[in-house]
Amino acid sequence: MNVISLSGICKKFKKVTLRKNYGTIKSYFLGGLTGGKPSLEDKDQSFEALRDITLAIPQGSTWGLIGKNGSGKSTLLKLIAGIYSPDSGSIEINGKVSALIELGAGFHPDFSGRENIFINASILGFSRREIENRFDEIVAFAELEEFIDNPVRTYSSGMFMRLGFSIAVHVDPDILLVDEVLAVGDEAFSNKCYDKMESFRSAGKTIVLVSHSLGDIEKWCDGVAWLDDGIVQENGKPVRVIDAYLAKVAETENVAMLEDKNKMADGNENVESNRWGDRTVGISKVVLRDDAGEERYVFQSGQSVLVEINYKAKSRVEEPVFGIGIFKHDGTHCYGSNTDIEDLQIESIEGDGRISICFNGLNLVDGSYRISVAVHAKDGHSYDYHDQMYEFSIRSKIKDVGVFRPAHTWTLNGENPNVAGRVS
Repeated sequence: MNVISLSGICKKFKKVTLRKNYGTIKSYFLGGLTGGKPSLEDKDQSFEALRDITLAIPQGSTWGLIGKNGSGKSTLLKLIAGIYSPDSGSIEINGKVSALIELGAGFHPDFSGRENIFINASILGFSRREIENRFDEIVAFAELEEFIDNPVRTYSSGMFMRLGFSIAVHVDPDILLVDEVLAVGDEAFSNKCYDKMESFRSAGKTIVLVSHSLGDIEKWCDGVAWLDDGIVQENGKPVRVIDAYLAKVAETENVAMLEDKNKMADGNENVESNRWGDRTVGISKVVLRDDAGEERYVFQSGQSVLVEINYKAKSRVEEPVFGIGIFKHDGTHCYGSNTDIEDLQIESIEGDGRISICFNGLNLVDGSYRISVAVHAKDGHSYDYHDQMYEFSIRSKIKDVGVFRPAHTWTLNGENPNVAGRVS
């Protein structure tokens, strides 16, 4: 049984651009004398936040919504919550909904925490008797016993967030909508939030989760919908959808990096401060490629990376040595080697040529990196050294730390937790 069914949902918002800034209503109406009123074209402007969204979420499942900022994720949650109405299409909700969207947005700053609990829980459909029965539990979860009768305007942002979360999760909803709020708060309270989410899952509640933490999405969700520019691009199993999303993000970043690289080349950017050597052999070009041979500067962790070094020797050079180094963006040296260390003897070179090194599965962690390349004599005399001049990025849905990701497997009581069940 589907508890959330969306069919052909479209949502538009008006976009009015004033040609001048107005300080008062009077200045707005007098603006016509100076050409300051919005034009008819401005009044008619609108943008489609969501386009033809069709989505079904089964009862008892946890569904994730992913996508870049402005893709329509929060708008979709607000439609499900009933905050917005669709311009076209139909929404069918089977069950009581509680939304963790902009926590505490309905709080009155001059009312106490106690008063705001009764107001917000009433809005969410609780009777006064039901609120009284759960009041102590709400306050205890929010850890606000000493401050519950103070005006909420005196609360810190963390206290404000805890109270909003506690109200939302204690109204016993059938469907819980969560928009990025799990990333807010201290470590101890975050753990309480995750424990509460786990108890909801165990009780067969339906959860719709918006998060930029793809690790959380993959961990928690039974299915994922990827939104881009108001359209569902992919919908299905988390691993497949997340991988497709990451590939799209990497491609977008790669195009931007290629454009920047071309602009730098066109501008003849002065990089001599990071380059030295007598240029007996000059490195003329360095290109990074993927395993399909396409030029690329954004890779997935574990993807093969080929570094292509083009050179030009002014005359015959005996026994040159080519080297490479990989550095994190902060300068941490990740790896370094050269043809001499690896006992690859190059007898001589002359004129134009190319040498490449392929990293078959570069298991670096998510982050930005730089490459150094060099060619020198066996005695170390430098012909051409390019120090950390070539940037590239590694992307991964796993946000581990350090430098590289060694192959590894977790076991719990001799079993893989992903197979045996989630660790609570």
